[in-house]
This record gives sequence, C-alpha cells and structure tokens, in this order.
Amino acid sequence: MRSIRPLVAARPVEDAHRRPSRLLAAVGLATALALTATACGPDGGGADAAASATQDAPGEDGGIRIPDHIKDKLEEHGIDIDKWRDGAWRNWDRDDWLREAEDFVNPIIRDLWNPDRMREAEEPEKAVDDGDLTGDRGVTDPAPAPVRAEAVPTEYHESVPEAGKVFFDSPEGQTVCSATVVEDPAAPGRSNLVWTAGHCVHAGRSGGWYRNIAFVPSYNDSGMTAAELETATKEEIAPYGVWWGDWAQTSDQWIEQGRRTGGDGAPYDFAVIHVTPEAGGDGRSLEETVGAALPVDFDGPAAPEVESVTATGYPASAPYDGQTLYRCTDAPGRLSLVTSDPTMYRIGCTMTGGASGGGWVATGSDGRPVLVSNTSIGPVEAGWLAGPRLGTEAEGVYKAVSEKFAGQ
Repeated sequence: MRSIRPLVAARPVEDAHRRPSRLLAAVGLATALALTATACGPDGGGADAAASATQDAPGEDGGIRIPDHIKDKLEEHGIDIDKWRDGAWRNWDRDDWLREAEDFVNPIIRDLWNPDRMREAEEPEKAVDDGDLTGDRGVTDPAPAPVRAEAVPTEYHESVPEAGKVFFDSPEGQTVCSATVVEDPAAPGRSNLVWTAGHCVHAGRSGGWYRNIAFVPSYNDSGMTAAELETATKEEIAPYGVWWGDWAQTSDQWIEQGRRTGGDGAPYDFAVIHVTPEAGGDGRSLEETVGAALPVDFDGPAAPEVESVTATGYPASAPYDGQTLYRCTDAPGRLSLVTSDPTMYRIGCTMTGGASGGGWVATGSDGRPVLVSNTSIGPVEAGWLAGPRLGTEAEGVYKAVSEKFAGQ
C-alpha cells in the first residue's frame, strides 16, 4: 500500500470514471524461460548459486520451452541467461531497468522463492508530505471511521480460495503485495489470471518493471505463526504452488504518472498478471488448482450505491507481520485526488502495507461475489484504504491479457 496523509473534502467535480481511455493499455513481454537455482536465504543468495540454466522440452517432467521469439527478445535487451540467473537481475541501474510497456521480461528462476525469501519479503516504507497532494479538487467524502481488520479463518483456502500473495524483487529487496485469482473470459473455468495493483508490478514514473514476479495462492494456508514458519517447508507455505508471471500488464497512466508515495496515478493503479506454474504443473490451470476465480465488474455503481465491500490482504507493516490473511468490510465512500481522474472508493480499514493489490469484493447483481477494486493507497497512520473504481481503462488491460493467451 502506498501511504498518503489524510485528505480533506473539496468542491464537487464530475466523476471522470466513464471517459474513454486516453492511451493504449500497457503490455509486457512473456518469457516462458525456466532457470535453475539452489536454495537461497533471505538475502536471495540462491540466485548467485552455481546452477546451470536449463531449457526443457514440454513433457511429463513439466519442463518449460523457450520460444525462439522470446530468446530473441532477451538478446535484444542484452540479457545473458546465465548472468541473469547468477544475480544480474539485481542490477537496478537506470539504463538497465526496463521501463516501457513492451519491455517486460520475467524469466523463471526455479526455487528462487523459497520459504526464507517469501517469509522475509516486506512492504517498504512509503511516507509522504502533505505537499504531495495538491491536486485534491474532486468529490471527497469525510474520512471513514477505522474498521479493525479481522483475521480470516484458516484454512484460508476454505474461506477465500482466490486470495494470495504476489512476490517480486525491487531495488529495496524482496517485496510483497496481495492479489486475487480472477476469471478469464477466453478460458472459462481455466483462468490463469491474477488481479493486483499496478505498483506491485511496475515502479511508475520513477522506474520500470519489477523482477521475479510470482503469485502464491493461499499463502500460509494453515495460519502458522512467524516462529512456526521459520521451519516450514515450501509445500506448507505454498500448498498450491508458486506461479510465475509470464505476462504483466498495467495502465499507461500508472507507468507515466505513478510513484511510490502520494496519490499520483492511484485511480489507475491496477494490473493483471498471466501466470504459469514454476515447475510446469500437472496441466491444470490456476483456477482449476485453487477451485475458484472471481468475475470482475467494470461497470460498478458509484460509492453511495454500494452497500458494502470486503477488502482482503496480507498486511505486512506494523502491527502486522505479513504472514496472516486479514479482511475488512465497510460501506465505501468517495475519494478524489485530481479533477480529471476517476473518483476512487474508500473504506475504513486498519490493514497496512502488504495489503496492496488485495481484492475488494462486493455482491454483484446476480448475487455472486464480484471484484470491484483493489487496495491502492492509505494514510501514513492506518485507518482507511482507497482503491480505483474500475472502468474502461481497467477493462482494456483485462481484455488484452485475456486475448493474448486465448486458445493456448
């Protein structure tokens, strides 16, 4: 969650949620590349291990083939497979940090996300000054009363099987967000799509694509304590496997405007990741593996018409430790940051950083749960969360990822 200080109400302005997209959706390049790494500790040392890169043919062993066009794209960006595996991915030099939409590459480094790295991943500090919010000129309701986050009952898979964690590496180290399995219109019942926040895949205007992006559904499903997790196996921490992003897409608005702190780009702070199992899997999709996927509502009602939403995530900043799944339920209000941008949903909730990207679920017109937003920003002092109201830009991102993999 990107922290901001509480905002004040401002003069009304027309909600720009329905205006046409100004830019084409940003896309990422898939890399169906599998590398091998030995076990590594919290510092990610396994990526430096003397393990050889592998190019497995598809088959019963679950190997992942490297298509020729992907090899060419890696070479185009000057990425040496062996050096990348051995730690070159840690080079965040501005000239080497791929930024543009089509530049996304995410080679699979097998076993990089082991229990230690997953357990130690955290949300970096993101405090800002009031001066970063000079654009608050829209329709903003009074700040909601804090709603204390409640722990989701274990096993998490029985309560919210679509929820999980997104792990990625940033210049600050291994980092974590929350995410949700969503339906794929091009693959009914066989979705490999994950919904999260844009700032969980791309640094916005100050940087580029994050690296080693992977999704773990039902992380710590049994709700083990931090002490118990220190000796837990990978199967205990990730009972439904580790799923690497082979394609990532966020909005052009987030890439051009977003930043680590403040509210810039927040109304467009969403992303869709297409995932593939780290070790090849058993042929089942992510949806089939976890047994659930949520539909997404891109024409949801305005905040005053929504009875309640439930936000779910793994808060990692104090007083939470990032190992336990929590949720808040509240009636949303309105939060506007810039007159020309869509008005956001805002709810009372005490969840902190790490809950970023987690799904906001409401009851749809057919009575089914439906994803209507994701956690984007909150104040420096926890008490509320805000998420984008999904519209045409979000739908464009979603459809583009779905269509990219249609028929595969």
